Amino acid sequence: MDTVTSADGTEIAFERTGNGPPLVLVYGNSDVHEFWDDGSVRPALAEHHTVYTIERRGRGESGDATEYELEREAEDVAAVVDSIDEPVTLLGHSGGALYSLEAALRTDNLHALILYEPPIQADDHELDVEDAVVEMERLLADGENEQAIVLFQRDVAGITPEEIDDLRSSPIWQDMVDAAHALPRELQAISEYEFEAGRFADVTTPTLLLTGTESPQLYKDATVTVNDALPNGRTTSFEGEQHMAMHTAPDRFVDKVRTFSRGSS
Repeated sequence: MDTVTSADGTEIAFERTGNGPPLVLVYGNSDVHEFWDDGSVRPALAEHHTVYTIERRGRGESGDATEYELEREAEDVAAVVDSIDEPVTLLGHSGGALYSLEAALRTDNLHALILYEPPIQADDHELDVEDAVVEMERLLADGENEQAIVLFQRDVAGITPEEIDDLRSSPIWQDMVDAAHALPRELQAISEYEFEAGRFADVTTPTLLLTGTESPQLYKDATVTVNDALPNGRTTSFEGEQHMAMHTAPDRFVDKVRTFSRGSS
């Protein structure tokens, strides 16, 4: 894996595959960079793109810092984007979509932006995660990393039991378990994030907001809220799918990503 140095001096690793226009992938909060290999999503995208898959701070070969703030994640994404010598399509899922959205304020090197259900608190929805964070920290202290991840996925992310079972049977599950220590701090930071629409009034990058028709209402409303704040955004849905369409409907997911990236030229 290659590395770049983020704004706070942390080394951020990324893996490059394929050929074509650059596409940067940012996964969510309980995952690792191989997340994009499930359903052969990354290989399929790499047939038409040079794919840069970020390993987020605190995981794998990426470094970390003593203090954690959500803004550092956005700076990490921007550092990878700025290291590429042509404008990129930036794709983020869940927490990774929020970091990618914030990164759009920190780089001028974007061709297109694709955000799949960023966990923005919208309308009457609140991310009341205090009890979940306390319980995850207890589980982690007892060495129960796997149970901490399942608690997050089930009770916070709204991932279905079937989707969790699919993840648990994947070859990257143990890597996800090993990275569970980062979950409480990330979840706490997201719960404290306040979305201010006016900050994004000048983000004119063509943006596609993705959502599932069966996703929790929080994600649906968040998608609409972000789309409304962006002057060049549009929304499309995965019929019959939820928060993990890249795994449950990989062909449709890849098609939407390819079509939008190509159409933004």
